[in-house]
Amino acid sequence: MDDQRPSPEALLAQVKMEEARKTQGNLKVFFGAAPGVGKTYAMLEAARQKQSEGVEVVVAVVETHKRKETEKLLEGLEVLQKTRIEYRGAVLYELDIDEALRRKPSLILVDELAHTNAPESRHKKRWQDVFELLEAGIDVYTTLNVQHLESLSDVVAQITGVTIRETVPDFVIERADEVALVDLPPDELLQRLKEGKVYIPELADQARGNFFRKGNLLALRELALRRTAERVDEQIQDYRVVKGVKEVWPVSERILVSISSNPRSIRLIRAAKRMAAGLRAEWMAVNVEAPSKVKPTKADLAKLAAHIRLAEELGAETITLTGQRASDEILRYATSRNVTKIIIGKPAHPRWKDVLFGSMLDEIVRGSGNIDVYVISGDRGQPIPEPVTKLKKQNTMITKDIPMTVATVAVCTVVAHFMDPYVARADLAMVYLIGVVFMATRSEKLSSFLTALLGVLAFDFFFVPPRYTFEVSSTSYLITFFVMLVLAFVISKLTLRVKDQVDSARERQQTTASLYNLSRKLVNKQSMEQVCALVISHIAEILSCRAVVLLPDEYGVLESKITTQDTFELDQKEYSVAKWCYDHKQRAGFATDTLSGAKAMYLPLVASAKTIGVIGVIMSPTQEFLEQRQMHILESFANQSAMAIERVLLADEAQQALLKAETETLRNTLLSSISHDLRTPLAAITGAASTILQKDITLDYNENQELLLTIYEEAEHLNQIIRNVLNMTRIEAGAITVKKQWQPIEEIIGAALNRMAEKLGNRAVDITLPEDLPMVFFDPLLIEQVLMNLLDNAIKYTPPEMPIELSSKAENDSVVVHVRDRGPGLIAGEEQRIFDKFVRSTSKGGGIGLGLTICRAIVTAHGGKISAQNRHGGGAEFSFTLPVINQPDMTQAPE
Repeated sequence: MDDQRPSPEALLAQVKMEEARKTQGNLKVFFGAAPGVGKTYAMLEAARQKQSEGVEVVVAVVETHKRKETEKLLEGLEVLQKTRIEYRGAVLYELDIDEALRRKPSLILVDELAHTNAPESRHKKRWQDVFELLEAGIDVYTTLNVQHLESLSDVVAQITGVTIRETVPDFVIERADEVALVDLPPDELLQRLKEGKVYIPELADQARGNFFRKGNLLALRELALRRTAERVDEQIQDYRVVKGVKEVWPVSERILVSISSNPRSIRLIRAAKRMAAGLRAEWMAVNVEAPSKVKPTKADLAKLAAHIRLAEELGAETITLTGQRASDEILRYATSRNVTKIIIGKPAHPRWKDVLFGSMLDEIVRGSGNIDVYVISGDRGQPIPEPVTKLKKQNTMITKDIPMTVATVAVCTVVAHFMDPYVARADLAMVYLIGVVFMATRSEKLSSFLTALLGVLAFDFFFVPPRYTFEVSSTSYLITFFVMLVLAFVISKLTLRVKDQVDSARERQQTTASLYNLSRKLVNKQSMEQVCALVISHIAEILSCRAVVLLPDEYGVLESKITTQDTFELDQKEYSVAKWCYDHKQRAGFATDTLSGAKAMYLPLVASAKTIGVIGVIMSPTQEFLEQRQMHILESFANQSAMAIERVLLADEAQQALLKAETETLRNTLLSSISHDLRTPLAAITGAASTILQKDITLDYNENQELLLTIYEEAEHLNQIIRNVLNMTRIEAGAITVKKQWQPIEEIIGAALNRMAEKLGNRAVDITLPEDLPMVFFDPLLIEQVLMNLLDNAIKYTPPEMPIELSSKAENDSVVVHVRDRGPGLIAGEEQRIFDKFVRSTSKGGGIGLGLTICRAIVTAHGGKISAQNRHGGGAEFSFTLPVINQPDMTQAPE
């Protein structure tokens, strides 16, 4: 057995983890099967013990549920004030994480680890608060029930019929430095429930008929005990690795069964399954790829694949090891996994083979140490068939290699003939050993052995006196022949072993490289089509097959996203097999035990949440089965593909969620803006109208006209707001059509000023328009709307005594229009954002922030640009451009 000390990498990882833990606090979880078993009570007792030892203890959250004995344990302990959160009219109290970090005691108590915090808390879950405390170097005591573990929530729901909403990821309890099981027999717990020590009487009666049934409590107790035992087993394994412990510690049963292509392996697998079920133990099936007398044929590989598949179906973990001696590899792996029992088959070959080649059974028994070894025979009446293909293949290989073998021996003889006058006769034998090495690297084992035998005979015939006969002049030459033959056999075997190692290493390297290339390329693929195309091309290249990736559409119907030369079409039969694979999360089709009449093999793409698709593979017509190595590659590809496809799906979901959130934000902003800006004119209209309608108030003509004017102006304000909203909606929906005409820009400026005359009143407008402005191709109504919005914006923000400047000029291939004011100007850095929806420079002037957005949309639709900037001396300047294209020929009279 090799030294079992931990590798430097393992020691380095352990040191890094310990260094990281030094700056963090320790986590102790008081773990129970159900509410009421005494977790909080046990936590408080342990805390008081720590306090008596001089440790500073602070209570952050403890739920006593009004149990007097629990409340009594709180006496003498410092309790932090909880933070107060108001939510939907209710007042909630949560852990004040900031106060706990500021206080920073040595030990803090946080009850109910699975609790969901109130909205607006720093963290969504209480376990996240605990992790922040641990990062700050504070030790934490907490409590947790088994039903709140994420991995067990489905099992608990199946047992109790109650869906658990509050769960904790399993890595939280794996992070715990200590897990203390708080156990209570179901009868005692039910008695406590009856006495009102768990819930108040009204709730206790309801709980007794639902969650707190005795059968449920028994099942939950077993789950808690098993999860705690698994946690302890993980700690034992870590300790054995770190300390380099070689001996097996039989703290829990773990079974290993050695399997091969031998049909007797079926009985070994079933026996291991029965033993594991009886002991409720973990079990694994191990196959060792080691140099053998006969290289496995396709039939052998098919049998081995079937045996491995049977073991997996029966619940075993399957492992393939590689090594020179199967016994050493099995014992090494059994020791590393803390296996307590090994099951192997009883030898069926003659005893003399064990004497000559060694016995794997004897080696395992002698090297097993504290591991129990069970030897099981196969069915006596069941013959072990010898595949005809194996013999045929061997005969074919020998026949093919005979000419090369003879040629190699002949070349060695010629070389030895030329060397004969100059070297000793014994040195000539070395030439034939070189020939043996040459054949061993290029042929099968029997051919290399044949080369060794022919080399000895040629050496005897051509170089040992009397020459050209097989007689020998001295018996010492017989020893030379024997040594030469043994050396040739040993060299041949060692060379073949190296060759097998190279082939094995090459296969592993190819597998690793293909997986690495796939994972590296998948990272850069963003769309589902790109991911599917990459997966199909890799599978087709590595396995020399055709493949298809099937994903469900919105109705749950499986469909292929792409079609290439490496894919294939599915008929109704093939689709039904793929659908079965998708629904049942199991392999189906070709070379499986389910619907094996299909042309393709189908594997489910199982992600973290659910089955997200199916991969189908059609092998070449000459391939009758998938080798185990190919099956592992395909499964690895499927796992990588599932993760990549899930990433794309999650990205799409995140994008949709973001879009939905933005839409919701936009809707809320619109409603908020409209409700705020409609309130002011509506209030003015309502006030003016109510004043006119009051009978006890007498108004003269001027006052009455003034109120009516207020109603009219505010109604116009409302009309403008609604018009902007409708225009923005029409623009985003693409309902506005740009109807361009040749127009002078001066006419549109004049029309806009006329429309705004009432709002402008006596305000001065400085207009600068050159006489040589070219004709512009634009939609007059839309550009008039742009000018009106810009002028309205200037009126809102410019003092009445300050003029508004409006100018236009030709510049390069455009006509530029400027609207300048002397208002408060724009906020620095907001020059571009001012054109976004619902953005206003200041709250002054009202409006909902859509006017400038509409201007940008209209100008952009004309191929122009709009911008805003602050003016020197105060105020803002808005400019937009309209492109000038080929001018119309105004000299020709219209037809």
